[in-house]
Amino acid sequence: MTDETTQLLYPSVEKLVEQIVAVNHAWKIACELFGQNSPLSISSRDLKTCLQIRLLRTYAPEQVYLIEDKQSEGEPLYSLCLREPIGNRLYAEHLPMRVAQEILADKELQQFKKI
Repeated sequence: MTDETTQLLYPSVEKLVEQIVAVNHAWKIACELFGQNSPLSISSRDLKTCLQIRLLRTYAPEQVYLIEDKQSEGEPLYSLCLREPIGNRLYAEHLPMRVAQEILADKELQQFKKI
């Protein structure tokens, strides 16, 4: 396997966080321009979720963990907290609790929460 292939299949925590942040920004812009139910908005949101789940399944709880965001208004959210800052980031955006419960097994949810 080449280095490029390895990097695509097994991205670093830094690369995944970078991708999550970029896709999150694209999702917010798509929502503003085309509405929340546009295909581009839905696709961007779903890609962000997939990247977040990949980050958790690959690097939790050693480098990232879930914690309830008690300051969010509206739908209950988890923050994906980084144990060490990446750039100037301490979080890999938010994940709705409802979505986490739909995708992750109960055992995974417990494993990914702060120890």
